[in-house]
Amino acid sequence: MDYEKRMLEFWETNNIFNKSECREGEPFIFYDGPPFATGLPHYGHLLTSAVKDAILRYRVMRGNKVRRRWGWDCHGLPIENIVEAELSLNTKKDIEEYGIEEFNKRARESVLHYIAQWKEIIPRFGRFVDMEHDYRTMDSAYTESIWWAFKTLYDKGLMYEGYKAMHICPRCETTLANFEVNQGYKDVTDISVTIKFPVVGEENTFFLAWTTTPWTLPGNVALAVSPELLYVRVKVGEENYILAKDRAPHVLTGEYTIINELKGKDLAGKAYTPLFDYFNADAALKNRERGWKLYMADFVTGEDGTGIVHIAPAFGEDDMELGAHEELPFIQHVGMDGRFSSTVRDFAGEPVKSKDNPMATDVLILKHLAGKNLLFAKEKVVHSYPHCWRCDTPLLNYAARSWFMKVTVMRNELIKANQTVTWIPAHIRDGRFGKWLEGVRDWAISRSRFWGAPLPVWRCDACKELKIVGSLAELGGVQIAKNNYFLMRHGEIEGNKNDQVSSDVRAKTPLTPDGAASVLLSARELAGERMDFIISSPFDRTQESARIVARELGLKPDSLIIDPRLGEINTGNFTGGTWQQYWSRYSSSEARWTEHPYGGENKTDMQKRIEEFLKDSESRYRDKRILIISHGLPLVMLRTLFEGVGAHLRTGEWHNAGGPELHRPAIDAITFPCSCGGEMRRIPEVFDCWFESGSMPFAEAHYPFENSDTFDPARGVGYPADFIAEGLDQTRGWFYGMLILGVGLFGASPYRHVIANGLILAEDGQKMSKRLKNYPDPLAVMERYGADALRFYFLSSPVVRAEDLNFSERGVAELYRKNVLRLRNVLSFYNTYANREAPPVAVQASNPVLDRWILARLSELAREVTEGLDAYELDRATKPITLFIDDLSTWYLRRSRERFKNADEKSYALATLRTVLKESSKVLAPFMPFIAEELYRAVRSEQDPESVHLSRWPELPEGERATLVPMREARALVSQALTWREREEIKIRQPLATMKVRALPLEEYQELIRDEVNDNHHTATTRGRSGARVHSERPRF
Repeated sequence: MDYEKRMLEFWETNNIFNKSECREGEPFIFYDGPPFATGLPHYGHLLTSAVKDAILRYRVMRGNKVRRRWGWDCHGLPIENIVEAELSLNTKKDIEEYGIEEFNKRARESVLHYIAQWKEIIPRFGRFVDMEHDYRTMDSAYTESIWWAFKTLYDKGLMYEGYKAMHICPRCETTLANFEVNQGYKDVTDISVTIKFPVVGEENTFFLAWTTTPWTLPGNVALAVSPELLYVRVKVGEENYILAKDRAPHVLTGEYTIINELKGKDLAGKAYTPLFDYFNADAALKNRERGWKLYMADFVTGEDGTGIVHIAPAFGEDDMELGAHEELPFIQHVGMDGRFSSTVRDFAGEPVKSKDNPMATDVLILKHLAGKNLLFAKEKVVHSYPHCWRCDTPLLNYAARSWFMKVTVMRNELIKANQTVTWIPAHIRDGRFGKWLEGVRDWAISRSRFWGAPLPVWRCDACKELKIVGSLAELGGVQIAKNNYFLMRHGEIEGNKNDQVSSDVRAKTPLTPDGAASVLLSARELAGERMDFIISSPFDRTQESARIVARELGLKPDSLIIDPRLGEINTGNFTGGTWQQYWSRYSSSEARWTEHPYGGENKTDMQKRIEEFLKDSESRYRDKRILIISHGLPLVMLRTLFEGVGAHLRTGEWHNAGGPELHRPAIDAITFPCSCGGEMRRIPEVFDCWFESGSMPFAEAHYPFENSDTFDPARGVGYPADFIAEGLDQTRGWFYGMLILGVGLFGASPYRHVIANGLILAEDGQKMSKRLKNYPDPLAVMERYGADALRFYFLSSPVVRAEDLNFSERGVAELYRKNVLRLRNVLSFYNTYANREAPPVAVQASNPVLDRWILARLSELAREVTEGLDAYELDRATKPITLFIDDLSTWYLRRSRERFKNADEKSYALATLRTVLKESSKVLAPFMPFIAEELYRAVRSEQDPESVHLSRWPELPEGERATLVPMREARALVSQALTWREREEIKIRQPLATMKVRALPLEEYQELIRDEVNDNHHTATTRGRSGARVHSERPRF
């Protein structure tokens, strides 16, 4: 599509997007949800880009000031899974052995891998968005805002650490939030079993309990019965079974005899023999005496199973609540990695539900129980089971510790806030999203992973007190020193004058006269500080400086201590060269921490010895005033440590582009003393990436630390968004996370209007799959038919109102022919007759009916599209466009061709067409920006804005609306007459002698009909209802 590329070049050369961004006007607030850049843009990305771009171009043309800033989602399991695959790492232990620092380094590289391609493809698709000043969820400023949000919510009582039954991914070894769990359900085949639990004191008598998770049976500590159900003891052969009376006919397929009936409360307290002997003999097991008995529970029903429920408190919400209420033993016989613990001797190390063979371990357990005559029945069942939304591993219901946001107490506020939102389509508000809000659960916002924003929580290893940090400044203010430290750099040496590196401790490096004088001056300034002693680097220049200070301060010789850990960084083979050469050796600031010069050390090595020195000093001395004399880099590190972690981080060497490095393991190394004398250490968890993306409205503005002129919810500045758009699945993701955080922090919904789009599927209705190759490459489609056609295909389909779309390249091709090609043909026709030299004439009110009609249609088009866009209904807004292009091309232009050749009428015909092209280009601009620009540039005057995308939205006079209905009827008559001709096999070249119609149109329309139908005469048969029946006679020759 050469014309699109020309328009793109025009926009870039003339900074059209930047000019549209700089325009003043009433702010229209937009939040752009951040995508991952771990692959190339797919149809889903392009669809949401088309939706966003159409609305935002329209708002700009309506005079609003719209900030359109791109963002990137950088953290979380999606990134970690990619890196794990690249490095062949399968478990958390593998990552820890590989090294968290190196792993996160690879994660950062992976995040940025495809950014360059995105920056080509998104603009090529015609989207106006600022990708140069993007926000990234991994940047330190973004993380600092997240810390602020966490602490603010914690102070409001909305954050807590808890131990709950949750779903975990055993491969990722982390918990998942309930809305993440909901993204991964799929039908699977599992084994359901009915197990025999031997009743204590009753020979050959068993409780029957049913489960679909046999792997939880080694952790069984109780059985639950309903206080409302009636139970029976039945005899089958030589054995007796106890189960719910109503379930007996379903469970017992053969003959049985009811011995007696029992109520649930009669069974409570009865004991049974454990299925496995791994834990019941453990004297150290808390509440052991209360285990392996029957308890009453309201959640037990007679709808399925046996009416008796197997209880394993570590593996289910109901089980855990009953366990807590009845003080049952707590047995967690499975690790976070999804494998049996060593205590489970018969199955130790086995995965309880592997991805490749989910039923394998269940089968092992059933064989074991069958060998002990404890298996009553088994069958395969198909049921919906949750899988990890990123790695597709079956999830486990598992009691785990996590940090939670107390969403349940916000339920009413969330529902109320949702009522203020206009959803497209409308049914989402009270339907899918509204119902979801009614059932909200507390949000597990922490993850036991590596690549993510760290939770700002420090816990004392002695008294367990917590310190919640809400900013870098607050972290920087943490007092870590038991002594008062003063820092001094050595005086000048000759090498300093020419930037020479001198990291050899054996070298003679005396101070220059100026250097000695400056040290003496500094010493006199320290005279009133009453130093206890001086600790110096062993280098010649630092020791000389130390002696000068000691003499001036009157310190005894034994007050001067030499410590090699304060020495200059060892630059290896760069000693003797220049610092510029040394720093140029590294490809990036990050490399200075990881790469070693030959024979030297890196900054990580130097940091370790500096930290060791400080810890040693803190343990050896207390309440001392210590002067440290060292070199530039060691002193920078010391200064940051003395001033607190914030200063340390502000050096930002490792991640210079985004500010200080806040990722693991750097943040984990930050410790400080607790008031009890213990050490405060950061907990290892990171944030759920949905918490990060949900923080986007305020975190991308680095609120509340700066940019208060553009974001301040208290003043209604920058919050809430007037418009957002993403896929329907984000009702469980970004839309949900934003609403929770927005209401929790600011008391109101973070958005006013939401467009939720559906999924784009392959043409056969299946999910698009790279493996199956069941869809065309989006870039190839754009190359064949252009971005305009693809955009319009999306925007005119039901996918913009949350319905799924089976993608058809034929559909794109059809719109290309109907819209783009027709418009380009109209433009070509205009260019053929346009006189660039002659001044344009005004459109005449007395022009022929076709001119008046097309101008009325233009006004009608603008009105209908405006109504659709104002309602955020893009399919409604696009529908009139294709109809108008058809009217313009196949009726107006075809019926007006002779006028353009007529010297007397040409200028007026061109004036009308020029007006139509210019104003319609503005209406087309939000949807088909390339062809709109080409049309506009062909007809704009020097006084007009240089781009259609800098123009104001057309506000056109109504025009002669009276022409619309008659012209519509005239065209209907023509259509029916031509249909009649075809049916009667009368060619168009053959004139009709007479055509009789009902309700003959006005005279000025009859000439159009006569020319189109090729009849010599037409008469009206009735003056009744206007309409469209055509009566004709055979032609006479």
